[in-house]
Amino acid sequence: MQQAMNSASAVKALAALAQQSRLAIFRLLVQTGPAGVHAGRIGEALGLPPATLSFHLKELANAGLVASRQEGRNVIYQARYQQMNELLGFLMEHCCEGDPKGCDVPSFACQPKRPARTKATAKSD
Repeated sequence: MQQAMNSASAVKALAALAQQSRLAIFRLLVQTGPAGVHAGRIGEALGLPPATLSFHLKELANAGLVASRQEGRNVIYQARYQQMNELLGFLMEHCCEGDPKGCDVPSFACQPKRPARTKATAKSD
């Protein structure tokens, strides 16, 4: 079982998000879902040159907010939803003295949906 986020991890994550391009990258990855997106598409969508994009993705990965995997010649990046939820939980911990009903704040926990099954994935099962 993974430990809950601590202050040092929260500061590191918030520092990584406290930059306009990194925040835009992270939001794009969250919107993309668990399948992720390759670096070239991120750069195209946000108008970031490869070297700049690489720097920002490295910062987000070092903060634990982004994961990557190799698929052929492409590197696919995805948001780490558990880390995001832990950060949100850390920020909301003890909200309204432990009574979230008193905060009038919606639940922020994100549970990304699994990608829709297509005929191709159904046949491979």
